[in-house]
Amino acid sequence: MEYTQYGKTGLKVSRFGLGCMRFPKDEKDAIEMVRYAIDHGVNYLDTAYVYEGSEVITGKALKDGYRSKTYLATKSPIWKITKHEDFEKCLDEELERLGTDHIDVYLLHNLYPDNWEKVKRFDGFTFLDKMVEKGKIGHKAFSIHSTLEHYKEIADAYDWEMSQIQLNILDEHHQVGAEGVRYAAQKGMAAVIMEPLRGGTLLNNVPAEVHELLEQYPEKRSLAEWCFRWLYNMPEVSVVLSGTSSLEQLKDNLRIFDEAKAGVMSEEDLQFIAQIRGVYESKRSIGCTGCRYCMPCPSGVNIPEIFRLYNSYQLAKPNVIDRLVYQRSFVPEGTGADQCVSCGLCMQHCPQELKIPDLLKLSHEELAEDTASFLNRLTK
Repeated sequence: MEYTQYGKTGLKVSRFGLGCMRFPKDEKDAIEMVRYAIDHGVNYLDTAYVYEGSEVITGKALKDGYRSKTYLATKSPIWKITKHEDFEKCLDEELERLGTDHIDVYLLHNLYPDNWEKVKRFDGFTFLDKMVEKGKIGHKAFSIHSTLEHYKEIADAYDWEMSQIQLNILDEHHQVGAEGVRYAAQKGMAAVIMEPLRGGTLLNNVPAEVHELLEQYPEKRSLAEWCFRWLYNMPEVSVVLSGTSSLEQLKDNLRIFDEAKAGVMSEEDLQFIAQIRGVYESKRSIGCTGCRYCMPCPSGVNIPEIFRLYNSYQLAKPNVIDRLVYQRSFVPEGTGADQCVSCGLCMQHCPQELKIPDLLKLSHEELAEDTASFLNRLTK
């Protein structure tokens, strides 16, 4: 495992950090996976208040001496804050769940504009400073899914020690992007990367053209390895999080990060990644990561699964299986996009700032099309 400096904090962290959002369903398997990661050099764990069951399971995994071997990061649920005192109330709840007396890195979770206004209104800065003084947290941080302009406003407003952003080969110029990582470094902040594989969607139904590119390129690596390599190539990146959901995935990630050094990508490698990016961008896929922040939908629409199905369909045309699944399962069960009433509640919570009602309409138009009509259109 390779280690690097964590901004100006003095911490030395593993380039690979274990994301604790997508644990295996079996608790014993999850605990085994966390401990396996730590036993093999991972010293950075990332969880959150909102990740269902994650803090409790992570706390159990960190018993028996494992807590002292790792830096633990978790996040404050800003949407639950209605007054200043709520910040510490939520933190204390998290400390109890995690079975610890301190959090090494504490993040204000997803500071999109509405949450950012809450932080300012209820003085989240004083809260963070007080918690450092009390020893309940070690370092002050935030996560964000927003624009580069908004990110810079937040980064300049307080003495942050880390910022966590979404970045992958498709998001170089999307949301905060690679420029945001460089901006963090200029301010002495550690940069932690989330969604390096877009919640796994980058690896699901990989376009045939990408397979061809991988086969033809002289240096043989899996797509996952190229995605991670593109990220740890950047010297400004402190930690790349991966939310593995099985021990097999974890072992492969550990292999990939065995020598995760910055500056390993040649100019030819970077051009190769640009070619792969171009293929994906030509497929019109929806940029949903499957985080499920949009759920539950008051009308019962299964938003993440519909977008997953739509993206799978777009990348696998002319395969009609995804369309049949939608027509024979989602629509009859009342969870299809046709149930959307455009209330907009989902958009208030979407980290990707997707126009969900419009995208649901688009998904339904394509997935609900009669199979005979669809096949007839393809032949024209």
